[in-house]
Amino acid sequence: MLDFEIPYSVAEIDAAKRLVLEKNNQRDAYVRPVAWRGSEQMGVSAQNNKIHLAIATWQWPSYFDPAQRLKGIRLDLAEYRRPDPATAPTQAKAAGLYMICTISKHRAERKGYADAMMLDWQGRVAECTGANIFFVREGKIHTPIADCFLDGITRRTVIELARRRGLELIERRIMPDELTGFSECFITGSAAEVTPVSEIAHWRFTPGAITKQLADDYTAEVQPKGKAAAA
Repeated sequence: MLDFEIPYSVAEIDAAKRLVLEKNNQRDAYVRPVAWRGSEQMGVSAQNNKIHLAIATWQWPSYFDPAQRLKGIRLDLAEYRRPDPATAPTQAKAAGLYMICTISKHRAERKGYADAMMLDWQGRVAECTGANIFFVREGKIHTPIADCFLDGITRRTVIELARRRGLELIERRIMPDELTGFSECFITGSAAEVTPVSEIAHWRFTPGAITKQLADDYTAEVQPKGKAAAA
């Protein structure tokens, strides 16, 4: 997507990630491999630049304040919108695409919110600055179509967990004026996991049974059995 080839296989990168975790004695951590173009040539044309890879890990507690998370986090409405897929490689997890996310999250935090929800270039609900978003109405789960933002690994996992539970999940276009009709809202991501939302701008939600069930199912799915039982 970004017109360069990482000089390592998926198996080699996965092995390196496991080694970094082992050397740092980490079990519950956030792992981030980063690939980038080198500096041999300066300019838009960079075909001859060497491709580098680094792997960083962080010990990772809850992404949001634990006490607030149980009640549901508060989201602002971002000013920036996710770009049209015809204008950027929106399916790439690329640093440049996160610039407007960082700006939007900082603005939200300065106003006392935990994060911000972003619309797409046509004014439809898209995602948060670093997490996908879901809504619940009358026992059915609704989520935006991931065509101008990342179809996150956690998003896909939660969709599968919902279907295992026999819950109806609908991927569709969602307009902001529909938010009044949803009872629950939650976000998903590698860092956020499954986090309930109580407020988006002037819209209100009540963390409920479906959100809690999927949060519990996700924890059981991804954490070691002993740790999940202890939690």
